[in-house]
Amino acid sequence: MDSLLEHAADVEPLAELSRFRRDFHACLAARADELSELADAVLCADGPVRTLAGLSLAAEHRRGHGALYDAVNHGRIDIGRLRRALAGLALPRAADGRLMLAADVSNWLRPGAATSPERLFCHVYGRGKGQAQMIPGWPYSVIAALEPGRTSWTAVLDAVRLGPGDDATAVTAAQVRDVITRLAVPGTGGRATRASWSSSTPVTT
Repeated sequence: MDSLLEHAADVEPLAELSRFRRDFHACLAARADELSELADAVLCADGPVRTLAGLSLAAEHRRGHGALYDAVNHGRIDIGRLRRALAGLALPRAADGRLMLAADVSNWLRPGAATSPERLFCHVYGRGKGQAQMIPGWPYSVIAALEPGRTSWTAVLDAVRLGPGDDATAVTAAQVRDVITRLAVPGTGGRATRASWSSSTPVTT
């Protein structure tokens, strides 16, 4: 009996993962098969991903490196559909059933990419007092659902790159409204629920 219960507990997460993989593939508007394999390679690679060519050697990537570069250059993703797919997943909840949303700006540092467009100077904290630095890169505003308890796992629901003329507060506020609107749609992971959100510290809405 115990083994049957354990098996049943494993089936639903695998079924949800399978559904999301199908939904994700449907979000890929061009070069879908290659982009799907590239995503698998990124997730399953041993250690940090340092080069695209290295990803083509991962077991999950069954095509040649030429197909990889073709997908990066010419592939397309339906971002709106992907956002809706993420909102449809079962999301972590607090003990009282609420979704806890967090907003944060994370930097993708690109100090060596001098020709990349719209790079900004990103504030990076050093290890010692007064060691903060400004390094060229791309800041992204990220909205995620937080796992309860002491864990670092989150469910990312939205990410927007901040441009030179963007107001981070205005962008984040619009993101929060859009995410909550998507979660309120019947059939998604956030239906019929209250939500709280935080930026550094929890703020109840």
